[in-house]
Amino acid sequence: MLYPRVSLYALMLAAAGIPLYIHLPRFASVNLGIGLGTIGTILLVIRLIDLVQDPLIGWAIDRWPRAQSLFASGAAIGLAIGFPMLFTPRSGPYVTAQLVAILVLLFSAYSLGMILLYGRSATLARTLTPDALMTLAAFREGGMLTGVVIAAIAPAVFVALGAGAQGYPAFGLFLGALALTAAVISMPIWRRPPILGERLSLAGLGQAGALRLLALALVNSLPVAITSTLFLFFVEDRLQLPGKAGPLLILFFLSAGLSVPLWARMSRRAGPKTTLLIAMPLAVLGFVGAAFLAPGNMAGFALVCLASGSALGADMVILPAMFSVALTKAGLKASLAFGIWSFAGKLGLALAAFAVLPVLERSGFTPGVPNSAEALTTLNISYAVIPCILKLGALALVLALPTEDTNS
Repeated sequence: MLYPRVSLYALMLAAAGIPLYIHLPRFASVNLGIGLGTIGTILLVIRLIDLVQDPLIGWAIDRWPRAQSLFASGAAIGLAIGFPMLFTPRSGPYVTAQLVAILVLLFSAYSLGMILLYGRSATLARTLTPDALMTLAAFREGGMLTGVVIAAIAPAVFVALGAGAQGYPAFGLFLGALALTAAVISMPIWRRPPILGERLSLAGLGQAGALRLLALALVNSLPVAITSTLFLFFVEDRLQLPGKAGPLLILFFLSAGLSVPLWARMSRRAGPKTTLLIAMPLAVLGFVGAAFLAPGNMAGFALVCLASGSALGADMVILPAMFSVALTKAGLKASLAFGIWSFAGKLGLALAAFAVLPVLERSGFTPGVPNSAEALTTLNISYAVIPCILKLGALALVLALPTEDTNS
């Protein structure tokens, strides 16, 4: 039951993460009346907090290794408190300040859970071999993607059951209950004796090849961050497919989830670097295809979701496993390193929101209403063209990776 419990804890975290990255911009804009530029600024400010916080969380996990259960419970309780508060409709002069306070709580709890889960890869794997770490990664990312699908479909399900306010208040309560349930069931995994490494240093990270992987993680996170932030806008406003975002989002993440075992198997046979070089062009093709879709072309965008979702599955399972293998081989403490890894990924999301949301606002784009051709063109470039260029940059970084580092 070890790996299924790992999957469950990962499911809980992913179900919590999706609303923060996909549902939040539209909810805050439409339900709370906050401008897109303000939302982008808020997300960047919170990422600046993470600049200090995430490495500190990783340091604390390494400093008090016997407190794994306490850290795991604290993350779940923070999510259980924060999500019902986040999706409660509110108005008034302090709505932005309230949103910021709730988001700081949620992102802190989310960071704590994620850094703990990834930083304890060596502890949770059955052995310390690269194959065992890749197997653990497959279970973990499979749970993550299941949680993503649940989070993507839940608001629509609650609306179908008669929930008001687009299903968001019920969604918040559901996420809170899920966090507590998953924390209780997965508690045995945090009782395993922690495997610790040597003190972390920049020199040690560099010698292990981990700094190179951190740079790749940051650049590679940007395309997904942009498309995640703009997904609902692109489907409902650019493609003019109201009500179809939920099913398409599910298709996207189902494609990612189903591809995870295939990518993990290919990585064990051909090596992680070769696997990424096969997977990443799928994402590029998806971005290119999305740029040329006509309004109403749901079938075309479904193909885009299949291609880009499959590529995401490779990113999710292979890159963290490569990082974990590098740290384990070098005998380095992993939680602080994954605190830095976590910050790199979330910095990508913040940079995406800060860069594209104000540009959309200046172009005149407004969610949920008819928009000008200029505004829709800006949305199209932001969603499809810019991520394509960034993904090509990530592909170049993968090409530069030493083959012996990725296959060992």
